[in-house]
Amino acid sequence: MALMLKFAARSDVGKVRSKNDDSAYVGRYLAVVADGMGGHVGGDVASASTVLDLVHLDVPETVDPETVLPDEIQAANLVLNDLVSANPKLSGMGTTVTALLLTENVLQFAHIGDSRAYRLKNGVFEQVSHDHTFVQRLVDEGRIQPEEAELHPHKNVLLRVLGDSDASPELDVDQYPVEAGERWMLCSDGLNAVVPDSITERIMRGTASLEETVEDLVETTLTHGSPDNVTIVVFEVVEDHGFVDPVYIEAPAADEPAPDTGQLTIAVEGDLDASAALIRHEMSKRPHLLVGAAELATQSGKIPIVTQRSGEKRAAAILTHKTPAAQAAQEQEEHEAYDRRPRRWLVTTFLALMTLILLAVLGWGYLWTQTQYFVGNHQGQVAIFKGVSQDLGPLKLSHLDTVTDIPVEALPEYTQQRIDSSLPAKDLTHAQSMVGELLVTAKQRCPVVVPENPGSAGNLPVLPPYCQEIAP
Repeated sequence: MALMLKFAARSDVGKVRSKNDDSAYVGRYLAVVADGMGGHVGGDVASASTVLDLVHLDVPETVDPETVLPDEIQAANLVLNDLVSANPKLSGMGTTVTALLLTENVLQFAHIGDSRAYRLKNGVFEQVSHDHTFVQRLVDEGRIQPEEAELHPHKNVLLRVLGDSDASPELDVDQYPVEAGERWMLCSDGLNAVVPDSITERIMRGTASLEETVEDLVETTLTHGSPDNVTIVVFEVVEDHGFVDPVYIEAPAADEPAPDTGQLTIAVEGDLDASAALIRHEMSKRPHLLVGAAELATQSGKIPIVTQRSGEKRAAAILTHKTPAAQAAQEQEEHEAYDRRPRRWLVTTFLALMTLILLAVLGWGYLWTQTQYFVGNHQGQVAIFKGVSQDLGPLKLSHLDTVTDIPVEALPEYTQQRIDSSLPAKDLTHAQSMVGELLVTAKQRCPVVVPENPGSAGNLPVLPPYCQEIAP
């Protein structure tokens, strides 16, 4: 008997955050949770774009089942690069991804970051995913105990994420044979940050329906304060008897276009409404739940929409701005309209006024850039810069504020790449905090020097300044 997924999902912004950077999708064959990061600009963009770029995998038969999920996640990473190229304000954004794809009687698993996957099978409840965090590495190396990790000041430092700074991120990939009756849960770290696994297990075991499980988990998280967004996907593997629960089917709107080649061309060329409609039309044909920032993307069109019709074509657009073609057409129409006016002094006055406005906007923009900070690379050292990392022709929009004694080469390759492309900070205090976290990472890579004669340090090599305070 063929298998499929019976599912429930919910996402909540939490008690502290002002927006939801989590996204999730679950259907008959696919479940994915993504937790975006990148501050006020890019967290929701990264998670929504990634999730929406994977929804086409929710089909009963898949070519190359053992590789298609990681391959598509790598492709979604390239989409993030494209979005940053189109809008540099999104630079530095990233997202975790934890995904499961049902192919016949096997769940294909792909994971990066600290979102989690749990399984309840044959009475055993266990965490399947492995957190890619700094403190988890300390636990793996035996340097701290698991209970210490919960209180560690750098427990939120991620070592691996999907983002625009790594062309080929390293994923955890595995396969799990499944059978009817087992239950799985995917969640963002907003759950496990405040709710112990023992409580999560009790809810997973004790709730009768999947909807009740999801509601209890989210409400328990909110009761514990929920300083972060929380997103839960729960599904049970069941036999496919051909029954479709109508609660999961969305009725397609009458004015939404069919996803044919013509509509795809429109979306690629910049018709933003068509791009969003393509995704809504595709998902409306099958049972699914979409929550979080990805749901907002398909409904409001306020963050990037990404869709894939095949391995050769993608439609991606930033929905918060007009496309260059649309903007140029509007300016051309305005210019021609004024040229048709008989009194040319009106044209001159208008152009002069526009020039003044442009100069005022440029001046204000420059002053704004001087209130910003970022962490970058200065002659091989980690440094704090004041301004923004872009230049406007000969005009430099940033200058050096502080040079640290942390060599960039002392950091992991992924972190080096992010520093080379600059890490934006909200203010100077935030930048200094980021440098502190980089110092902790660099210290973990310092060599451990043991003297041949205990008590004598005369022959010890000279360590870099950032390592000396931990030298024996």
